[in-house]
Amino acid sequence: MGDKPHFLGHRQRLRERFLAGGADALPDYEMLELVLFLAQPRGDKKPLAKALMDRFGSYSAVISADPDELLEIKGVGESAIAAFKVVREAALRLSREDLGKREILGSWQAVMDYCRASMGHEKKEQFRVFFLDRKNGLIKDEVQQRGTVDHTPAYPREVVKRALDLGATALIIAHNHPSGDPTPSQADIAMTREIRDAAAKLGIILHDHIIVGRSGTTSFKSAGLL
Repeated sequence: MGDKPHFLGHRQRLRERFLAGGADALPDYEMLELVLFLAQPRGDKKPLAKALMDRFGSYSAVISADPDELLEIKGVGESAIAAFKVVREAALRLSREDLGKREILGSWQAVMDYCRASMGHEKKEQFRVFFLDRKNGLIKDEVQQRGTVDHTPAYPREVVKRALDLGATALIIAHNHPSGDPTPSQADIAMTREIRDAAAKLGIILHDHIIVGRSGTTSFKSAGLL
């Protein structure tokens, strides 16, 4: 019998390094290789992982990429796409469950990280609301609207009605800018004040509005806009 393919030893070494040192022990393209191993048990996956990195730029961008764009990369099929989406959804669910166990205002970095992970790579705008209880614990995290590339219609009355339905006494709202720039527009500012004022009339506090872009995040409260 001939020698085993070289990539079999590479796979085993990658697994061992990952199990010994976690994700920090591997660069992004090797993390992608591990995911691809699960989806495609045969063959050397390093060239495909590097091609994905060249196209999308980062591990998080790859697993968040649109399936049609992923299919443009030779070697990517439905099994790889499914694996990427399962990994992404698992990470988001863990983050969401973790937020649900915390006092939100005391876990601000975790909130910002979750917003970036869930919305930062979206091609269309999403308008998300975190509904909070009297102790600022998370009742529910919901995407209220999905818009076009450059516009999300946010309806203050619907946001406040949903808050009343859930028994929420405070809100944090968030939306993404697919352009990548998290700078608030005048429309963003006006919409935020409409929601704040409509909620205040019913004793519901709007704590913040977070805008998410690939280049970072903007907090209305920190920027003095709320």
